[in-house]
Amino acid sequence: MHTLTREQSRAVDRLAVEQFGMSGLVLMENAGRGCAELLIKLGISGRVAICCGRGNNGGDGFVIARHLENAGIDVDVALFAEESRVEGDAAANLRILRMAGTPLRIMTGEIGQTQAFLTGADWIVDALLGTGVAGPLREPLAGVIGAINRQPARILAVDVPSGLDCDTGQPWGACVRATHTATMVAAKQGFAAAARFVGEVHEIGIGIPRRLLTAFES
Repeated sequence: MHTLTREQSRAVDRLAVEQFGMSGLVLMENAGRGCAELLIKLGISGRVAICCGRGNNGGDGFVIARHLENAGIDVDVALFAEESRVEGDAAANLRILRMAGTPLRIMTGEIGQTQAFLTGADWIVDALLGTGVAGPLREPLAGVIGAINRQPARILAVDVPSGLDCDTGQPWGACVRATHTATMVAAKQGFAAAARFVGEVHEIGIGIPRRLLTAFES
């Protein structure tokens, strides 16, 4: 694979489900497990603070937390949304996290609260927003991203740094400055112009059949 645009990324997931009968839960599980394995490979020497949004990117974050906790790593999860707004596959993984007793905080985005959650973390996982962002970020997420960027911790962005336009590589105002980006299936089109935001890029395979991917090769 070379790169994928926003629309191509959506199409890959949609076709995997509609034409190949793959479950969205399986794709999310593979994505989250791959990110957790990458973090362990990169080295973890302290607490991992995982910042989740209400969509599928946040769902990946819930899976990451479960796999890291299973590996004996100290994790804290923060959901920057009302729990009732989490739906679909992300909601399924949130329920698993609740039942597992994993530390989970429901956050309002208030800066002092956010900074207290982030302080002292060895890694911060940015699972707030994915490829669908196509407009300036509103508060409180813009402030949350600012708080993330002010921390000395290493930062792993899940799929794309939150606030980055994955097609152009330009930020929508506030944008996470990641140390590493774990991007699903293939790098995104805009990454070539976004080195200061994406850091080192790692492609995470999520089990998409090769036959499907060949249609998107350029």
